[in-house]
Amino acid sequence: MTAKIITIERHFLEQQRFFPQASGEFTNLLYDIALAAKIISREVNKAGLAGILGLAGAENIQGEQVMKLDVFANETIIRMNDHTGRLCIMASEEIADIIPIPEQYPCGKYVLVFDPLDGSSNIDVNASVGTIFSIHRKVSDGPRGSLEDLLQPGYKQVAAGYIVYGSSTMMVYSSGQGVHGFTLDPTVGEFLLSHPDIQIPPRGKYYSVNEGNYHYWGEGVRRYVDYLKTPDPSIMLRAGEAIGRPYSSRYMGTLVADFHRNLLAGGIFMYPADSKDPRKPRGKLRLLYEAAPLAFIVEQAGGRASDGTQDIMHIQPASLHQRVPLFIGSREDVGKAEEFIGEFG
Repeated sequence: MTAKIITIERHFLEQQRFFPQASGEFTNLLYDIALAAKIISREVNKAGLAGILGLAGAENIQGEQVMKLDVFANETIIRMNDHTGRLCIMASEEIADIIPIPEQYPCGKYVLVFDPLDGSSNIDVNASVGTIFSIHRKVSDGPRGSLEDLLQPGYKQVAAGYIVYGSSTMMVYSSGQGVHGFTLDPTVGEFLLSHPDIQIPPRGKYYSVNEGNYHYWGEGVRRYVDYLKTPDPSIMLRAGEAIGRPYSSRYMGTLVADFHRNLLAGGIFMYPADSKDPRKPRGKLRLLYEAAPLAFIVEQAGGRASDGTQDIMHIQPASLHQRVPLFIGSREDVGKAEEFIGEFG
């Protein structure tokens, strides 16, 4: 029997029955994001030929060099969403201020926050990059969106997702009804359901962290990483596979790619606070654009996300570009990291 082919559009329509109050607006917003992902994927895959590799000659709000593909991805997502009447406001990791909906277009009841091209420095070495997005409902009383709509804690998200542009392009998202992954078939230009109902193992076998920063971490994080690398004679078996310490180190340097591998295979990604850069005492990653959306996804898949002391989903944002330490992945692994941090600091 031929397997049933489920396109991302069909999946969104089937999922819409869980959100009858959305009247198709929410479904169309997700499809707009998927369409933007196809356009970005096309440019990523032909980056060298298109002459858009390298730096754009500017810096973003984080003081980091903006890559040309960063600019393209950022503009693509904005252009796909600023006129549809589905959004009231947007914010991007690449832009210092809020992104209002132009006055000539109607405002909707949703909020979009995104990192347009995570890991863009990896483009020049043909490594995976990604896009991360988060959707909230409008909470302000005004006719158009405001900062209040953007500064919402992660547990109030109605959907979140990411796209990995690698050997294949894959979109993973959740709207609170499990986590589902779609792989782009370039021959037909459509995302097809390839990973339904993703569940992360409760304990993993990989850890992902930039160990070059080891001496800048707190003692608890250093001890936890040492623990992961120490052999443990008590080995578990899962589906006939040995699971236990030492964990294998896998670090791509693209958050989306590292997170995606651990989501499927089990493990923990870490970007702790460190003392290396006095401008970034709480690490590098942004709460709104990176940590909270992936926290929503991992919790829907049965995992956890923490800043080392509290759940990422319950942190109230204080600013658009707030940074947080991040420990995310298999539930038991994140819990063990918190134990070490709690005991040793």
